[in-house]
Amino acid sequence: MRYSILSVLGHALAGNRRWTPAWRDAAPQPHYDVVIVGGGGHGLATAYYLAKVHGVRRVAVVEKGYIGGGNVGRNTTIIRSNYLLPGNIPFYEWSLKLWEGLEQDINYNAMVSQRGVLNLYHSDAQRDAFVRRGNAMRLHGVDAELLDVAAIRRLAPFLDFDNARFPIRGGLLQRRGGTVRHDAVAWGYARAADRLGVDIVQNCEVTGIRCDHGRVAGVETTRGFIGAGRVGLACAGNSSRVAAMAGLRLPIESHVLQAFVSEALKPVIPCVITFGAGHFYVSQSDKGGLVFGGDIDGYNSYAQRGNLPTVEDVCEGGMALMPFIGRVRLLRSWGGIMDMSMDGSPIIDRTPVDGLYLNAGWCYGGFKATPASGWCFAHLLARDEPHPVATAYRLDRFAAGRLVDEKGQGPHPNRH
Repeated sequence: MRYSILSVLGHALAGNRRWTPAWRDAAPQPHYDVVIVGGGGHGLATAYYLAKVHGVRRVAVVEKGYIGGGNVGRNTTIIRSNYLLPGNIPFYEWSLKLWEGLEQDINYNAMVSQRGVLNLYHSDAQRDAFVRRGNAMRLHGVDAELLDVAAIRRLAPFLDFDNARFPIRGGLLQRRGGTVRHDAVAWGYARAADRLGVDIVQNCEVTGIRCDHGRVAGVETTRGFIGAGRVGLACAGNSSRVAAMAGLRLPIESHVLQAFVSEALKPVIPCVITFGAGHFYVSQSDKGGLVFGGDIDGYNSYAQRGNLPTVEDVCEGGMALMPFIGRVRLLRSWGGIMDMSMDGSPIIDRTPVDGLYLNAGWCYGGFKATPASGWCFAHLLARDEPHPVATAYRLDRFAAGRLVDEKGQGPHPNRH
């Protein structure tokens, strides 16, 4: 079924009794050309682009839980391409361009809202850094605007300009950035991939990776062995666990990143806003809730929950930026498992095991990268060569010294 205004009206007139499932709950077949481990946004996008762009349709996506239950449904929904380094700007800009046409491409309402992303600065040094970042963006054809205090007052008058401990001096605005409904991205890609013949196998946990004479032969799962010509790992915070099944040790660590949502308010926040004097970022959902987050918890964990000190730290950042939220009630919080690489940038590459490919190390940038990650990983799986916008994301860069250290803070995952 293709969604359209006519189909919606037709089903409404029929009492909404004829809707069919958005995708098949497929049973695993004995063998596929490609098996993708991980049914999150990256894995589903990879499967979709494999089928659509490269014509590879004997593909299975195996997910240990249900579609939308992992990191893709546990984030703060922000999309942007306001990066600094040459290795990152082309990739994230390609991702933003794919976001701009995603809903028409997959025939699904993912609630893409380009409301803008505003990064505030609070000192002369931060201003200089944002000027440099904005110039780098414009040199790559990416939109960027440096705003003074007067412009920010017009855009966000509710911020604390006069009594703040860290006065607002200005900000860097990317108007094409914004937010997307996170779990709808997974549902939309799952439906689109299913329509092209991809098998989406839920409740199918990978328990081993079988190799034959140094080449991957398939994956052992809780639903039996599934043979594969190639296997792609797109399992986020569990990448180290799954890669270890093939004897690999990855340069990543798993950390919890919490996100929060408040009670619904009348429209007050016009765009995504980040606090330059602390790690706090906030936007307002279409339902009115404030969606915000901050730093990772700072210790290794696979638990999808967080700790109270991080809750306190995030709320302190919000209060310092806009004190009015002190009267707003917090409804819920959740945690995603971040696969933190040693330089803060991702890995999309072949592994030393023939036929085994890796998509991991996304740190804070996983959700915004979903379309480009899937596009580039599909290119790698289909052609066995990196896509031009992802050539910097090699696995061996840590040994060769070709780091893509966007923050310039060295190999400290807790600082990324």
